[in-house]
Amino acid sequence: MGIVVAPQRWVYWHRPVLVVTDLTYLHGPTTGVIELPLRLYWSGEHGRFDLDNPAARPMVYTTVLREARQPTDLSDYLDGDTLVSMWPNLVLPKAVRAAWEDRHPRLRAAGRTGQ
Repeated sequence: MGIVVAPQRWVYWHRPVLVVTDLTYLHGPTTGVIELPLRLYWSGEHGRFDLDNPAARPMVYTTVLREARQPTDLSDYLDGDTLVSMWPNLVLPKAVRAAWEDRHPRLRAAGRTGQ
């Protein structure tokens, strides 16, 4: 899978942001219950989320985009088409948003149009 470390200017919490080279590499689940590992979701009782719940899905995507440390964190939990559709509404740190939009103009365009 093509994963790149974003340029050094895009750092979040003193570590580089991981970005896929192609959104088609993101083939995570779009429905059902998932459990994020502790390395991704460390701030609660458990990392279990129901992707069918409209309030849970953005939390999963925001968490994974912020906390990803290995390529499978992105590919296992994110879906490319879902990411594009949710992009305008995700609350992300500036460095994370900029790193992904630098690599994927499709996300930048989705953010501008709100789609």
